[in-house]
Amino acid sequence: MSEFWKTSIFFGVFITIAFYGAGIVIKSKLKSPIFNPLLVAIALTIGFLAAFGIDYGTYYASAKYIGWLLTPSTICLALPLYEQLGMMKRNFAAVLVGVTSSVVTSLTTVLALAALFHLSHASYVTLLPKSITTAIGMGVTEELGGYVAITATVIIMTGILGNMIAEPLCRWAKIENPIARGIAIGSASHAIGTVKAMEMGAVEGAMSSLALISAGIITVFAASLYAGLL
Repeated sequence: MSEFWKTSIFFGVFITIAFYGAGIVIKSKLKSPIFNPLLVAIALTIGFLAAFGIDYGTYYASAKYIGWLLTPSTICLALPLYEQLGMMKRNFAAVLVGVTSSVVTSLTTVLALAALFHLSHASYVTLLPKSITTAIGMGVTEELGGYVAITATVIIMTGILGNMIAEPLCRWAKIENPIARGIAIGSASHAIGTVKAMEMGAVEGAMSSLALISAGIITVFAASLYAGLL
């Protein structure tokens, strides 16, 4: 059976979609943010590969086709943004200040932790784009000389965590304004967090889409400046 999976061209695509679907079902049944569909899919995929003795390179060779959809799917987030274009124009200053503050906070936190734990320069720049979408973050890390594979992992972990805690954290902090919630979620946990923002409401989803795009653009420039600080 393991040889069948190893030689099948699209087995990676099949098990990835199947396990993500299983994650959606589990989330709908258990109603808990802990059971994030993406997190469940990752856990099931790792278990499957370990059980059948399939290495990551073999899996990636047949699952890479899904990755081709990453950039187009990110671009599709512009749709809810277009639908809320008027509101975005009315709140442009708030959006700009909120997103910029989030980016500066994220980068400064990484700088402080890197200095505290004496990380190498390559490890440090690898973590800088942790809060932006993978399509942009991997390019930033590659340009700065970091570890691209680790960046992808950290970005996904950040997004999953944001997706899980966004709603309860907003309630705990008493953040009720939908624009503020959307900006906070999108600029901190990119596309995966934006999925949760869309579940919370149309305004949250649109503002989160705007925030993740804006945060990505600002981080491209700001990360280069921060890279020279350590």
